[in-house]
Amino acid sequence: MTLPEYIDLYCERTAAGFWNEPINALSNVAFLVAAWLAWRVYARRGRADALDLVLILLAAGIGLGSFLFHTLANGWSELADVIPIWTFVALFVLVTIYRLTDENVWATTRIALIVAGSIGAVFWFTSGDVTTDDAAGPGVLNGSLQYLPALLALAGFAAVTLIRRHPARWYVTGAAITFLLSLGFRSIDLTTCAASGIGTHFMWHILNGAMVGLLLQSLLRYLPGRADGSKS
Repeated sequence: MTLPEYIDLYCERTAAGFWNEPINALSNVAFLVAAWLAWRVYARRGRADALDLVLILLAAGIGLGSFLFHTLANGWSELADVIPIWTFVALFVLVTIYRLTDENVWATTRIALIVAGSIGAVFWFTSGDVTTDDAAGPGVLNGSLQYLPALLALAGFAAVTLIRRHPARWYVTGAAITFLLSLGFRSIDLTTCAASGIGTHFMWHILNGAMVGLLLQSLLRYLPGRADGSKS
């Protein structure tokens, strides 16, 4: 009998099977918690905002997509894992730029193009380091260089809020530090496999859930849309 093909990228997976990565799969609850906490703030505010709501739903979608990938481990579930992540990153960057420029469309477009060009250049230089297949051997930082553009964008955002002494600066700075730590755990997943047997990829999920939660809180509490000038 031929075993079904599956994508084997992380230490915890050793064979095909829905529950072959239980810790990696269940640790995605961190994203659902982040989305739920953000929803509570959103609901208390009492004002609908489509952009905020979409970001909250995307945060939940990251957790669900990653859960599918770490259980089904096939091609379409890999897309379900990746698409919500990068959609959240792109939309969050656009929304924060939009609101930091007092919802100036032209200023947002100009800055967004500069950011997109910079991120695209970095991604082009790091996109070769995307595989984390243990059979092929770990690449540089176990494929984590693909997330360098997101780290640089978040660090830049944190720097801007710190320089401006923006009320959201501690949330954003905390998110940047958390993301850096999560990248570290992602990078050593295969390296620590022999010692731990389960790797460290689950910490990537837990810390990224915390990072997404901090970003959502910063947006909802201190970067509201123009129609709602309240701060909490």
